[in-house]
Amino acid sequence: MESKMKGTCVDGMIPKLFKGRMQSYIRCKEVDHLSSQTEAFYDIQLNIKGKHNILESFRDYVTVETLEGDNRYDAGPHGLQEAEKGVIFLSFPPVLHLQLMRFQYDPVTDNNVKVNDRFEFPEHLSLDQFLQASDPDNPADYVLHAVLVHSGDNHGGHYVVYINPKGNGKWFKFDDDVVSRCKIREAIEHNFGGHDDDVIVRQCTNAYMLVYIRRSHIDTVLTPVNEEDIPESLKNRLMEEKQLEAQRRKERNEAHLYMQVQVLLEDAFDGHQGNDLFDLDRVHYRSFRVKKLSTLSEFLELLSQCLNFTVPQIRPWPFNLRTNQTLRPTAIDLENDTNRPMQDIADGENPWTLFVETVDPENTVPALPPFEKDSDVLLFLKKYDPKSRSITYCGHVYVAIAERICDCLLPIFWERGNFPPGTEILLYEEVKPNMVEEIKLFTEPLEKVLDELMDGDVLVFQKYEPERVTHRNEYSTAKGFFRELFFRTEVTFYDRLSNSDPGFTLQLSQKMNYDQVANAVADHLGTDPYLLQFFKYQGYRDVPGNPIKCTYEGQLKDIFAGFKPKQSKKMYYQKLSIRIDELENKRQFKCIWVNSRLKEEKELVLYPNKNGTVHDLLNEACKQVQLSESGSGRLRILEIISCKIFNVLKEDVVLDCLISPGTKTYRIEETPKDELDLNQDEMLVPVAHFQKEIFSTFGVPFFVRIKNREPFAKVRLRIQSKLEVPDKEFEKFKLAVVVMGRQKYIADDCTEAVRIEDFQPQTIQGGSMQARPWMGLDHVNKTPRTSRYTSLEKPIKIHN
Repeated sequence: MESKMKGTCVDGMIPKLFKGRMQSYIRCKEVDHLSSQTEAFYDIQLNIKGKHNILESFRDYVTVETLEGDNRYDAGPHGLQEAEKGVIFLSFPPVLHLQLMRFQYDPVTDNNVKVNDRFEFPEHLSLDQFLQASDPDNPADYVLHAVLVHSGDNHGGHYVVYINPKGNGKWFKFDDDVVSRCKIREAIEHNFGGHDDDVIVRQCTNAYMLVYIRRSHIDTVLTPVNEEDIPESLKNRLMEEKQLEAQRRKERNEAHLYMQVQVLLEDAFDGHQGNDLFDLDRVHYRSFRVKKLSTLSEFLELLSQCLNFTVPQIRPWPFNLRTNQTLRPTAIDLENDTNRPMQDIADGENPWTLFVETVDPENTVPALPPFEKDSDVLLFLKKYDPKSRSITYCGHVYVAIAERICDCLLPIFWERGNFPPGTEILLYEEVKPNMVEEIKLFTEPLEKVLDELMDGDVLVFQKYEPERVTHRNEYSTAKGFFRELFFRTEVTFYDRLSNSDPGFTLQLSQKMNYDQVANAVADHLGTDPYLLQFFKYQGYRDVPGNPIKCTYEGQLKDIFAGFKPKQSKKMYYQKLSIRIDELENKRQFKCIWVNSRLKEEKELVLYPNKNGTVHDLLNEACKQVQLSESGSGRLRILEIISCKIFNVLKEDVVLDCLISPGTKTYRIEETPKDELDLNQDEMLVPVAHFQKEIFSTFGVPFFVRIKNREPFAKVRLRIQSKLEVPDKEFEKFKLAVVVMGRQKYIADDCTEAVRIEDFQPQTIQGGSMQARPWMGLDHVNKTPRTSRYTSLEKPIKIHN
């Protein structure tokens, strides 16, 4: 917006209205050293958790933090120094936006939650006490202008805003497109949140942003807007919107007087490959809005003008939904219905769908041929081509019901099908979906051949080719084609491992078995069907469900048995590195590979035999990882819980004994050479990182080799070497020995020696369980908070 304003009369208006300045600083206590930086702000985020009102939040914002101990400030040439860190406001803007931090991260649930605590804000606010230097001539006194309110929780809700437009205490409530007057109590006190005995409000309804205007700038900011202040282009746009809204309002008010007529011409039937004459979901109608009390003759006049035909050159055929669920045109009595109201002819149907028959535009005939309702019938013709397995629309025809097929229809089939005269024809009636009946009696009158002969019946013909018409080829006849069409469905396949995969759609038969579906998908992807695994669609979560075994004996329709008729069909697939029949005899095992520098490189997906052991699992891992040239060449697998080493699994442990990952993670690494062969006075001790509290562990845990009676200083050096941490940074690390949930810190200059018996498993009182002592490194957690796994859950959206 600022870039759009450049070079105009409002250039620089946004910073002029909303920009304030603050200074962040760090001041050393013992030496004369000050580091400061001036920053601009357009809004202020205030912490409200545990705060009673705005002033308390501002005091918390400018509270001075003391940097001491391990958190001392690096003052360059002065080294690490105790210091004070804080911010001070240099200036507040004319319009002050205060964002109340209602949505905060909760480490217990690992989710964002909404803070609904009571938090008070005044109508008049003075902020001079928070300025570095206040101005007596222009005090930082503010008047509340707007309160933005959210009702709901973190997963959804509704937004409204209360505005004091003129700053005179007269408030209005803006709720979507409804604007209403409200009392000041409703705008302010009712949105403090929390519980109040005097005010009946929902706990989850509260303010999340406040807008204050500086009292000295109210007249400037809220100056009245005169008509000459509005650009001409904006006036025109507002006028157009006003006229459009008036037109829409008029249409809504008069909607009960009108009906919608949907018109289809014959070109809408071309290319349709399904039952009936068109696809309801894909057809494009020509829509007309006509008065319900207008007559049919008036509508035909309107049609003739729009279609550029005379009234005698067009004939309407309303579509009628038959009892067998087919939609076919039926005749209108034009002689008797011409002057009847449209709503009566449509029998109250709205929208009303018509097929409008017209003369051939290339012919100049003045009128359509006459149609005798009692003796003629309107038939629609389709040609089926077994070679291309496709349907071609061949127009419509009037036929006398007393005529024989061989006399009235066969010549038309030859002509419109481009067949030589005398070609043998197979003829079918399209009765309803999955019901196509062959017509064999060509020498009988039409009314005797077709049961319940009606206008709009559909006949399908094809050239008879004995060598093609076989029972084994279901597409050799139109009957077989429509039977297959009935079971045809569109299935969209998505890559299970890609959240952004748009997927691809295939037309498949619901009668397909697993192998046929796999072959169709493999052909599309250009891969081996045995290197694909399929997963059902879990509709209520919109994520992949259970895998489908390659020995599945059902059909495709059984996989989608729980789907609604109109619901889109979805499946997920995953490309494999081993054959699916081999995979199903194996067990999928996920673990993390950690390299020799204690970096989590990648997630391993391994496929050992279901009845295998840890030894088999490690052999599978060897195929996927790169071992260091100077390493031991031997792998081990660790159980990790809460970033601490819980156990080292022995190679003879059966895989069935391993618990599926949940709170537990499995880690594979190459065993360092110095940890392979230990002397009797040596052992491996697990080491974990933590920050202040021993339950706040983080990072990658590891083993360190200790020796009985060696000084802890050597252990500390061994840990530093393993982590490759510089001396200056490692000074901030504190070493602790954790036994039975209690830590004992080891001073850097401690001469105490390691007692190997102190690190033996400790029996927990009152039980047979043993707690293993471990070493902890207490230091600041600088690792970024990222998730190792890509979630397949969709993001939650908040809708108004």
